[in-house]
Amino acid sequence: MNLLASPIAVASVSFLLAAVTTMVLVPQVRQMGLRFGWTDQPDERKQHVTPMVRLGGIAMVLGFALALGTVWSMGGFGLLAPARDQLIWGTLAGSLCFFLIGLADDLFALSPWPRLAGQVAVACAVWSQGVRIGAIDLPWFTASAGPIALPDSLSLLATVVWLVGITNAINWLDGLDGLAAGVAGIAAVGLVSVSFSLHQVAAGFLAAALAGCCLGFLRHNFNPARIFMGDGGSYFLGFTLAAVSIVGPAKGLTTVSLLLPLLILSLPLADMSAVIMGRLREGRSPFYPDRRHLHHRLLRAGFSHRRTVLLIYVFTQWLAALALVVANAEMRFLWLALATAILVATVVISRRQLQHERVLLNTNPCSPPVDPAALGEPRG
Repeated sequence: MNLLASPIAVASVSFLLAAVTTMVLVPQVRQMGLRFGWTDQPDERKQHVTPMVRLGGIAMVLGFALALGTVWSMGGFGLLAPARDQLIWGTLAGSLCFFLIGLADDLFALSPWPRLAGQVAVACAVWSQGVRIGAIDLPWFTASAGPIALPDSLSLLATVVWLVGITNAINWLDGLDGLAAGVAGIAAVGLVSVSFSLHQVAAGFLAAALAGCCLGFLRHNFNPARIFMGDGGSYFLGFTLAAVSIVGPAKGLTTVSLLLPLLILSLPLADMSAVIMGRLREGRSPFYPDRRHLHHRLLRAGFSHRRTVLLIYVFTQWLAALALVVANAEMRFLWLALATAILVATVVISRRQLQHERVLLNTNPCSPPVDPAALGEPRG
């Protein structure tokens, strides 16, 4: 097979290898965690009633690395110009460093500020290696014909805010079984399509491997979960998504490419922004634990765990389809129509089921109370 002539085949190999490797390794990581007592213990704030291993990110990182290593050895990254090799290495190194920061928190329960400082330091390091937002073209606001190069100070600030912001948005989304992995996987698939539409095939390979990791992990993490990804896994997912959007669609930002990653990742970003604003408004720390997140609100509205996760999934896939329209991808309106139909059908069916359950509860008030775990209350 001539990989140079078939980037879609390379992406498929990357996806399948990452998915299979992660799926196979997760049970081994779980056994290791139970053996050494590296578990998240249940308490009054958490819903799981047995110790749960929080090291699933290890399997995801190994699956990601094996997939990309295989693609590299097969010559897939030969599609890259030599000058862009450094971007791939910078992305991989940054992903590993963010994973290690999260893993340290999983094992030693670090406070938020050292974690944030470590994230900023790694983001600065990868910026110095070329993974950066370096230019922007906004014809709606400027009369110049070409992109505006950002000074190093603004480039560094924009890059750090982007990398750290998306990383923590995915981390904060990890409140229900399968939620963060599913949303990140859908976003990664969207980035694959967008990257290929913009002829950024290397970024597409990275995103395909990330999507495979998410799918393989969901085999063990979807409700009821047998393992959690932990901060190590969520930091890895968040940083890799953010970095791929920089080395691919957002590299040398144009009006269109500026919107693509923002569209695909707008749900976790908007959720994180709303939570932070609410906490600051009450004079609390941005890291203060509470139940303001979107999934908490859906649970309080009466939706079950799985229904809440499904609703967030379908909204994310609709945003990804909208990004394809902005990117002028092939069959974009067909994908948007299908995504819209799925979103509308899911919302309508979920509301009808919820109303039916409420009617049953009102007509039979003596029925036993619903177990909060069955409703999918967040883990902590």
